[in-house]
Amino acid sequence: MKQDKITPALWYHTSDGKIEHVINYYKSIFKNKFKSESIIPLGKTPSGYAEMCNIQFFGNKYLIMSTSIEHHKFNDTFAIVLHCKDQSEIDKYWDYFTKEGKEAMCGWCEDKFGLRWQIIPKNMGKLMSKTGATEVMMKQRKIIIEEYCK
Repeated sequence: MKQDKITPALWYHTSDGKIEHVINYYKSIFKNKFKSESIIPLGKTPSGYAEMCNIQFFGNKYLIMSTSIEHHKFNDTFAIVLHCKDQSEIDKYWDYFTKEGKEAMCGWCEDKFGLRWQIIPKNMGKLMSKTGATEVMMKQRKIIIEEYCK
């Protein structure tokens, strides 16, 4: 993977510090839209056993690290926005991430590792330009496209 000037880094916690748990979780849902390089073992660190790896979601590059001792939890100050082509794709990702994660409002959810996602239709801007769209969105957890078309 060619290194970019800037790469977002995500710090995960797994019980044993192994990053393969994170890689397998995302590979399972993103299939061929997820790529990973070789795992780099860091060994024992002040945060316990640690590993890191360069990955890509849909061509967007990230450096991920996992430690066996939790350092800082993910929170709402960072989320990955997933632009979906239709309701079926929204349902697919929403159901996967919330199965072991948590639902939030307005298309936001949290996966089993605590990473925040906003799962929205690719035409969300157009939907939000409709009269009453803000009120519709504020009542939703998962985005239901047809509710903006009433």
